[in-house]
Amino acid sequence: MTTARRVLFLCSRNRLRSPTAEKVFAAWPQVETDSAGLAADADTPLSVEQLDWAKLILVMEPAHRRRLLMRYRDHLKGKRVVVLGIRDEYDFMQPELIGLPLRKVGPLLR
Repeated sequence: MTTARRVLFLCSRNRLRSPTAEKVFAAWPQVETDSAGLAADADTPLSVEQLDWAKLILVMEPAHRRRLLMRYRDHLKGKRVVVLGIRDEYDFMQPELIGLPLRKVGPLLR
């Protein structure tokens, strides 16, 4: 039996980019998704439980990776962290924002 891939999407405030990516990939077979933000005012602030759950962590910008490593290094052992390079210039579920993670994340999940 194949186990689902557990993918965590992170951005700053968990309002536009990471929730869009979470929603897009939630429909994929054998993929479980979650999302959070790294900023203090995030709609869903990142928790240690989310990090422990995830197998693949996808951050939108290099700054997010740096922040993640500074704060949670001990919880990242054995985790793959990938920077997607998606800037904060899109609205939630904007077609261009949907297309970027599909092109960048799709190959990582196949």
